[in-house]
Amino acid sequence: MAKKRQLALFRLNDPDDPGSGYASLGTVREFIDQLAPFNTAPDGSPPRQTGTEVLHGPGIVIEYASNQDEVRQAILTVVDQDVAWPVLSRLCKTLCWKMQDLESGQVFG
Repeated sequence: MAKKRQLALFRLNDPDDPGSGYASLGTVREFIDQLAPFNTAPDGSPPRQTGTEVLHGPGIVIEYASNQDEVRQAILTVVDQDVAWPVLSRLCKTLCWKMQDLESGQVFG
């Protein structure tokens, strides 16, 4: 079985300056609404008691802190690379978001 790849999903304050810090990805509602066109959404299960929520999309699972006013970053797990990468490429290009491989540190998007 292929190893699942984990990435951090974020937006920079200044896309031309990697040291500018993280910008908000939106409120929890805005974050979910922005991901909806990419067929990514909650699965309808009741809210978790852990302070994190999960969204499911094509070949991906996204976890984010639901106990904050705004989403600053999320953890994305690629479960099917063939399906996930085209969606992730469009998502990052459309929303001006970035992804960072948690193992290698490489930044995409």
